[in-house]
Amino acid sequence: MTLTEEDKRIFDLHARICRTLAHPKRLEILNLLRDGELPVSQLAKQMGVSLANVSQHLAILRDKGVVMTRREGVSIYYRVADPRIIQACDLMRDVLFEQLARSGHLAQIMQEGG
Repeated sequence: MTLTEEDKRIFDLHARICRTLAHPKRLEILNLLRDGELPVSQLAKQMGVSLANVSQHLAILRDKGVVMTRREGVSIYYRVADPRIIQACDLMRDVLFEQLARSGHLAQIMQEGG
């Protein structure tokens, strides 16, 4: 099967969005936003990181169209741009857990975390 230039372009764009999501803090942000919008200050507090750090990650997510913003007074609220992003992350997490369970590493990882 020969790939068209359009196929190659789509694969490139797909890889770019995957790179955008390929950071634990960005995945944590998306998880916190799964139920609705939150201000930057609340995200930073819940994540236990500085406002500057969470703002940096949010800027990357916003630049790639993964999150959207809404300003209210001096606060900026963030929300997931498309709920299918959360579904895709959940699906990848399910695949990860299944792979870890099959290899016997899930129990070990859960022990280390607890």
